[in-house]
Amino acid sequence: MECLNQTQPAEFIISGFSFPKELKVPLLLFFLLMYILTLCGNSLIVWVVASDVRLHKPMYWFLCHLSFLDMGFSSVVVPRVIAGFFPGGNIISFGECVCQVFFFHFLGCTESLLYTIMAYDRFIAICKPLHYSHIMHWRACLTLSLGAMIGGCMHSVLETTLTFQLPYGWSNHIDYIFCDIPALLKLACADTSFNEMLTIVDVGLLATTCFILILTSYVYIVSAILRISSSEGRHRAFSTCSAHITVVLLYYVPVVFHYLRPASQDYMDGVVSVFYTTITPFLNPVIYTFRNKEMVAALSKLWIGNHK
Repeated sequence: MECLNQTQPAEFIISGFSFPKELKVPLLLFFLLMYILTLCGNSLIVWVVASDVRLHKPMYWFLCHLSFLDMGFSSVVVPRVIAGFFPGGNIISFGECVCQVFFFHFLGCTESLLYTIMAYDRFIAICKPLHYSHIMHWRACLTLSLGAMIGGCMHSVLETTLTFQLPYGWSNHIDYIFCDIPALLKLACADTSFNEMLTIVDVGLLATTCFILILTSYVYIVSAILRISSSEGRHRAFSTCSAHITVVLLYYVPVVFHYLRPASQDYMDGVVSVFYTTITPFLNPVIYTFRNKEMVAALSKLWIGNHK
């Protein structure tokens, strides 16, 4: 499509949700409440882990990193969605749009890699318990965390650069709830087939590789758990893994649904995006807290200590 204006637009207008007027206040309150609860829930996890020396373990080190990523992931999107409910709040500058795309993909990719690292941590803990402290020492944990961040940064730089080197000019209306690559490609007045294919290959390869590694880890984990003689031991081992399996599914299923269909204009894309940018970051601390006996015990200890 030929550009009417050869310069990049100074700003974009985000269409946001299409909803009846009577739902404006309930939706605004929903997003505001979810955002506040996400920040509070994930901050609570970081506080509890930092306060209880019994939780100073690799598993909870990675859980704190996940909480920081969830807070950042939600903060990149939800405040802009909330702003869209107010007059003029749906206007976003070109530079802010670039930043939103970069940090969204940086945090999303880093989180995918972190889920894989957490599965590896559980694999070592259950399948090689005698070697756990030797393999998962603090230097290894720090290296794995930094590696995930570097990988996420490289992924995001590639995707963001290739997206915003395209010419935009025929329209600045983003038919989506925030700045994201599939929605932006529809506004480019150039052939975007390469970018669409790259999105499928890059995101698809990343998600598929991480998911296969996680699945492989859990095949070995389940096999090791079934060999445990006591039912109590099997239950304890399963309980440490069930929370991670749950959040992995909550994260990967919506992401794959959206990014492997970059040309789709289905209204369900917006619903799916709300799920993995708003609801999943809220659910993660809930799942990890109430399905983990050590976290529940640490919370109880902290509660009792603060009310003496």
